[in-house]
Amino acid sequence: MSGTDDDAGVDGGASDHGFDVARRVARTREADMYRDLQPTDVVDSAAYFAPDPGGDLPVLAGERELVFASNNYLGLTQDERVQKAAREAADTVGTGAGASRLVTGDTLVHRDLEARLAETKGTERALAFSSGYAANVGTITALDPDVVFSDELNHASIVDGCRLSDAEVVTYDHCDADDLRAKLAACDTQGSWLVVTETVFPMDGSVAPLAALCDAADRHGAWTMVDESHATGVYDDGGGIVQRDGLADRVDVQLGALSKALASQGGYVAGSDELVELLANDARSFGCSTGLTPTAAAVASEALHIARHGAIRSRLWENVAHLREGLTDFGFDVHGSSQILPVMVGDRRDAVDLADAVRDRGVFTSPIRPPTVPEGTSRVRVAPMATHDRVDIEDCILAFKDAGEALGLL
Repeated sequence: MSGTDDDAGVDGGASDHGFDVARRVARTREADMYRDLQPTDVVDSAAYFAPDPGGDLPVLAGERELVFASNNYLGLTQDERVQKAAREAADTVGTGAGASRLVTGDTLVHRDLEARLAETKGTERALAFSSGYAANVGTITALDPDVVFSDELNHASIVDGCRLSDAEVVTYDHCDADDLRAKLAACDTQGSWLVVTETVFPMDGSVAPLAALCDAADRHGAWTMVDESHATGVYDDGGGIVQRDGLADRVDVQLGALSKALASQGGYVAGSDELVELLANDARSFGCSTGLTPTAAAVASEALHIARHGAIRSRLWENVAHLREGLTDFGFDVHGSSQILPVMVGDRRDAVDLADAVRDRGVFTSPIRPPTVPEGTSRVRVAPMATHDRVDIEDCILAFKDAGEALGLL
């Protein structure tokens, strides 16, 4: 350990240039912002959980809990067809890509996934990345815009991509096309402009007014880039909000994650042939990373096929409507207009207490509090899956009712 008397530097002072990580963790705890890891036995609509064991192996105990906190919206992680696709890819291609896709990691499984993504998103090409984060960071930096107009609630990967691109960043009010229009009109910077938004925002369930945002961007000749991570697979024809609103010909860059409704891992970008060629050559997070595993690519491809051609999306939206109606009828303030249902509480302590009380009643949800959301807007994030049955939904509603009454929130 550096910093002892024997380690004094040439200037006679202490030479400890390390990091006091223990104190930083302690400050996080003191600010009531500490978050535990919670190991689980299975990724499904119900699971057993274990307390965070630190570096030890977890010991699963207690009762099986209904899971209403996952982004596994279609519940496809346990689907036999999806699991079969993973096994067949591992048997045929191997478990890992083994190298960057620019070297030997580009397989037929990757190309099959990208063809299905391009067909779904109505574009010429698609390109699979090792994560959604890598897709955002790699795309923004490769485009190298002079100005980025970014929704104030955009995901951290978009924020980091903007920082790494060294662009001028102009933030517009959340889902506010009028504010975007004003910010575009007031900008006098020359060069390339990029308007970036998520389509479904994961913490508040809101949906971007995409047509109005495209109108604003088009007026100034700016490109529009959308992150469909929480929309891909869930909306029309297994696509996202772009497909629901018929805007594929107006959005220059469609991007998303494969790790939500598509039950896999990784990310993608869909767009023109020229865009994909640029990203394959200039996106460092693509070229300098080992390719997406063939098993992950096969899982996402099969999940996308199921989302497009089965009834599973309809089951999800039936559950969303049932759950929203039940929570609202009992007096909860439920925001959002997507499959994500934030139950607004306000106070951060109340949000944690409500989530804990709901969990005591067998339902696992997520309290969302600062710094993730502004002070005074804490909430409990509720996300049903297509694989929850009617009894599961009713149990969730009753758990919230009983917990809310016990805490005096209703």
